Amino acid sequence: MPTAIDAVAGEHDFSGVVSVDRGGEVEFARAYGMAHRAHRIPNTVDTRFAIASGAKGLTALVVVSLIERGVLDLAMPVREVLRDDLPLVDDRVTVEHLLAHRSGIGDYLDEDGDLDVDDYLLPVPVQQLADAEDYLAVLDGFPAKFPPGERFSYCNSAYVVLALIAERAAGVPYHDLVRSRVCEPAEMGDTEFLRSDELPDRTATGYLAVGDGRWRTNVFHLPVRGVGDGGAYTTAADMSGFWRALFAGRIVSAEWVAEMVRPRNDVPGEPLRCGLGFFLREERDHVMLVGMDAGVSFTSVHDPASGLTYTVMSNTTDGAWPVVRALRDRLS
Repeated sequence: MPTAIDAVAGEHDFSGVVSVDRGGEVEFARAYGMAHRAHRIPNTVDTRFAIASGAKGLTALVVVSLIERGVLDLAMPVREVLRDDLPLVDDRVTVEHLLAHRSGIGDYLDEDGDLDVDDYLLPVPVQQLADAEDYLAVLDGFPAKFPPGERFSYCNSAYVVLALIAERAAGVPYHDLVRSRVCEPAEMGDTEFLRSDELPDRTATGYLAVGDGRWRTNVFHLPVRGVGDGGAYTTAADMSGFWRALFAGRIVSAEWVAEMVRPRNDVPGEPLRCGLGFFLREERDHVMLVGMDAGVSFTSVHDPASGLTYTVMSNTTDGAWPVVRALRDRLS
């Protein structure tokens, strides 16, 4: 495997980390490329990478942990917590609709359309988006796409709304909820929602190719601090630990884990099914978190039956995908 992955990484100028383990025993872990191009700082196997929509799994677990404690309920209309905010969100939309991408609410980053993630997509200065309540400025004004529960439609706004209602219902900031309800029980010490304008050491900066061999950072493309739908940073080791903790019932109960990874929807045009915050391969019960954004590409896949986990993290927009395909072909 190392030779084959090295070849794919070299062919595609991959920048990032690749990790494969079974039951926590590392079979392969290697870093490629630069964490910071200007200062020539290389990636290492313990470099932290942004995971874009991979963070939706963390949000889903925060919400389910609050459901377990009776603070929220799957059938609860989110209007009870939103009150007068976001009036275009249908009063019938429930927590479950949001988790399963079946809410039909308008999306501030609508991936059903012709969306170029490398474009400058946010309508407000990115430094204004750092906490859940800040996102009201970009969530409002989008009409519903269809009635709640009618069908599947991937929705970023749904997961920002989930972060907002979790924060309001618990009376605890969203980022603190992720830390206390997910990261601490899973012992994910390197996982955090970092500000892009004050990244600490051992953290990769995201890059976009702009032609003629030039690269540009993603600092003006994404919220300065992610909330709900994306923006967490983590390591390959933390992701491996995350899957073990999840299926051991250390984050939420085993019964709720089974409910979250139960397929509820087929994903149109993709060999995927969707649960609550997690995706599954169509032909097998491999559970996945996937993310892509400007200067970010990420996949982490876990097979509960064998304990196999493989994770690919890249600090470029499309960098992870050739390596993911190569791993999937060899490990399937």
